[in-house]
Amino acid sequence: MNKEVISDKQGISIVILFIIGSTSIFVMGLEAKQDVWLAFILAILMVLPMLIIYSRLHYIFPHKDLFDILEICFGKFIGKIMILLYTWFVFFFASDILVNYGQFIRIVNLQNTPQIIPIISLCILCAWGIKEGIEILGKWAEFFVLIPIISFFIMIILLIPDMNIDNITPILGEGFKPVLKGAFSAFTFPLVQIVVFTMGFFSFKTKKSPYKIYIIGLLIGGIFVSILSITNILVIGVNTATNVYYPTHATASKVELGNLFQGAEVIVFLTFILGGFIKISILLLCICKGITKVFGYKDYRFIITPISLLVINLSYFQYDSILYYYEFNTDIWPYYHFPFQVIFPIIIWITAEIKKKDQLN
Repeated sequence: MNKEVISDKQGISIVILFIIGSTSIFVMGLEAKQDVWLAFILAILMVLPMLIIYSRLHYIFPHKDLFDILEICFGKFIGKIMILLYTWFVFFFASDILVNYGQFIRIVNLQNTPQIIPIISLCILCAWGIKEGIEILGKWAEFFVLIPIISFFIMIILLIPDMNIDNITPILGEGFKPVLKGAFSAFTFPLVQIVVFTMGFFSFKTKKSPYKIYIIGLLIGGIFVSILSITNILVIGVNTATNVYYPTHATASKVELGNLFQGAEVIVFLTFILGGFIKISILLLCICKGITKVFGYKDYRFIITPISLLVINLSYFQYDSILYYYEFNTDIWPYYHFPFQVIFPIIIWITAEIKKKDQLN
């Protein structure tokens, strides 16, 4: 496999788009209600130690991804079992994100179009993207990352007259427990999902680049999503945000500036698609790399097409309805993926530190 080195700026851009992509249409940490801003501060503080662990793994094993590290730390047999588990994790993850995109496009824009059509279209585009390699994705992300950020901030400024400060008061009106629930929700989706980059990234400009990429990417992406979530609460309120499928779309529909600026929903759709392209591409990359590691191949590109078709197939049968999708993602998803995002990485990091110490001795 050719070394696919990305610059720090490209890596940060990919992480930002990954975080804001599929989350830009929701209010993250909504369990905290009017205290969603507190939940985000807590969630970012919670995820920082995990990012240091992810970065440390790259630092200990330069030019290795998580799949390589698993075999080094746990041997061929146990290592391959863990690689299979992580591959299933990202396989299910990619399918779930595709369902989200298919549902949004069908419900908001193309009501009479079968959901599988936008799913197939987006997945094929992502498959083409990763065939070009992570370097091309990095350059693409670096070029496009400012578009959603600038567009959304313009939209937020235009929404200031519609904001009601009473929607975020009283502070801690229902105690600290809802804040903890909201923080855990934002922590698991989307912040700590950055774990997938330990599988996708393996070659950096310097040994300290992972720290810079992960932490700066998290801070920019996390702050962006938190501001967007707070804006949703300020404009449409907690009750409306809870009762609609896509709060940001409902918020954007209130933007109106004469004949100069209407239809701000386009900004939401554009950001959703730009981020989704990066997110699904990275997940497909991780799946393909995991499969090739298990079977001992060196290049992942030859299985991109069949893996993409399998992901499309699972996304078609995964959920019976949008209600079931929301129920699963609210009640099961955070706990189902928590071991892959937190518990296993901590175990891998401790084992890696022991291995390094033994090698030095």
